[in-house]
Amino acid sequence: MKIEKIRDISILLAEDESELRELLHEYLQLFFGRVYAATSGDQAYDIYKQKKPDIIITDISMPNLDGLEMISKIRESDKETKIIVMSAHSEQERLLLAIKLNLESYLIKPIKTEALKTILLDIVKHLREKSRRTYVTENIYWEHETNTLWGNSKEIKLRKMESMLLKLLFSRPNEIFSTKEIFDYLHETKNDKEFSVHAVTSLMKRLRAKLPNEVIHNIYGSGYKIIPI
Repeated sequence: MKIEKIRDISILLAEDESELRELLHEYLQLFFGRVYAATSGDQAYDIYKQKKPDIIITDISMPNLDGLEMISKIRESDKETKIIVMSAHSEQERLLLAIKLNLESYLIKPIKTEALKTILLDIVKHLREKSRRTYVTENIYWEHETNTLWGNSKEIKLRKMESMLLKLLFSRPNEIFSTKEIFDYLHETKNDKEFSVHAVTSLMKRLRAKLPNEVIHNIYGSGYKIIPI
C-alpha cells in the first residue's frame, strides 16, 4: 500500500555511522517528503542554518562538532525546533547533559524504528496543532493567520472570491453552508446584488478544479462543507 508522505514538516538526521545513517535515512523517507542527512555535527549545523528543519534527530558522538555542541549552538537562538538525541548505553553521563538542552526525546542504540516512528508522529501532530492550520489531507491545509491554502509545501494560488469562499468554509469545519449563505457572504457589501445559484456553483466549479476531489464536499440538497482530517 502506498504511503502518503508528510511534506509540510522536514527532518534533519545527523549520524556519522554510515550503515545506521543510511538505514534511518531510507526509513524516514518512507514517511517524510523532506529528509536531510549529515555525517557530522558541523555539516548538520550548516544544513540546519540553510533548511531550518522542523525536527532534528542527532547522534551524541560525532566528529568535528559533536551532537551536544551542535544542539547547544542551535539552542542559543532557537528553542522551538524539536530535537531527538540518539546515544549508546555507554554515554549515559553525556545523555544527562543533553536532557538540559530542551530535548523532545532520546533513544538508546540500537534504534527501534517503530519507537522512533511513534515519537515522530506525535511531534508532527503537535506541530500541526500549534501552527493554526486546518488539514484536509496529509499535505493540504488552510493557514488561518494568512488565509492561504497550501499543498505539498507550496501555496495554491487563489483568486479573491476563491479565497473568500475557502475562508468561510474553513471558519467552521464540518458545518454545511448553503448556497444562499455562501452568496450572501461573498456579496455582503453589495446589498442590491440579486441571489444567483449559478454564480456560486460556477465559482465552486472553478475552485474545485484547482483542488483534489476530497477537499470540498458537496452535500446534495444542502450545500458545501470542509471535512478536516
